[in-house]
This record gives sequence, structure tokens and C-alpha cells, in this order.
Amino acid sequence: MVKRVFIVHYWGGNPRSCWYPWLKKELEAKGYKVIVPLMPDTENPKIDRWVAKLKSVVGKLDENTFFIGHSVGCQTILRYLESENKMGKTRNDKKINDAKKIGGILFVAPWLTLSPAVMDSKKESKIAKPWLSKKIDFSKTTSTTKNITAIFSRRDPYVPLENVKLFKELLNAKTLIEKNKGHFDDDSETEKVPVILKYF
Repeated sequence: MVKRVFIVHYWGGNPRSCWYPWLKKELEAKGYKVIVPLMPDTENPKIDRWVAKLKSVVGKLDENTFFIGHSVGCQTILRYLESENKMGKTRNDKKINDAKKIGGILFVAPWLTLSPAVMDSKKESKIAKPWLSKKIDFSKTTSTTKNITAIFSRRDPYVPLENVKLFKELLNAKTLIEKNKGHFDDDSETEKVPVILKYF
């Protein structure tokens, strides 16, 4: 079976942004099939539209399916997996755990909180608020894989380092803090993130 990797880009990004072309080429050389979908209305990301787009591209989930998210792309992956997995109890009080197992997830500059640089902007805070306020059932991600890694940057202008603790606690993620990578985006001129290759 071919292993598939889906890279979900950042708010305002596209499949040709920053390190995506480099990583796509590197992973393809390792035998992975790499898909970097263009997410809808990238300057104004909305939860329902981004999750629906990812769902339409991924199709069937299996243990040969891997995800790499960048910034809001990380949130999109979490919310997509939440929508795909059924957990809870039946009327007879029997537990349901219909979680679809996947190969793993790697998050780059993921966030559950954002810095004042974002929230002090009326336009950006309006876009960000639904992503921050709509709760996520993290158990629907951790039930799909224990292979979760989150990479942060010490000088990210948008993602406070308090997110490191949150991803450890809520997702039991392995975490790594890089130096001087900014938001790993075009503004920080990040064309390569070599550490990612250690996980593939």
C-alpha cells in the first residue's frame, strides 16, 4: 500500500508557499504520495469549508494516511478527524469507539491560542475567533493515532509558546521548539524544515 501524506497549508498560504514544494519533493523521493490541496478562500479560512475540502480530498482513512498541518491547517486536521470518528455510548450504555486509525500527524506552528499581534487586529481576530471558540474533542484525534508531533518556533509572532504545553496535555504530542523560524511561513522565508524528515 502506498503511504499518503496530506499537507494542509496556513491561513493565506497555498500549495506553492514556503516549505511545501521542498517537502513534497523530499517525501515523494521516499515513496510517499503527497497531496497539498488548495484550501478555499485562503485569506478568510472558515471551519466548515476547510474541513469539507479536506474530507473531499482524503477519502478513506487508513494506517497509511498521514497528515502535516501548518498553523490553521493543524486546526483543520483536528476538526476533520473529529468529524470522521464516532465515539460515545449507545442507548444500552455500550461504548462506541469507531475511530479510524491513521499513520500519524505532524503539526507545524499549531495553535489553540493566538498572540496579541493577531487578536488586536479587528479583521484577523474576527476570522480567528470561531477557530478559537468552537471546542474540539481531542480524544477523537488521540484515538486515531499515538504518533503526534508538534513543532514550534521560539520567535513565532502569532503562536505563543503556551501552546507547547497545551499540545502536550491535550494530545500527548511530542513537542519540539526550533529557533528563529518565525511562523515557518513566507514572511519568515522558511523554505525548508529539515527536522520534519526525521518523522518520515
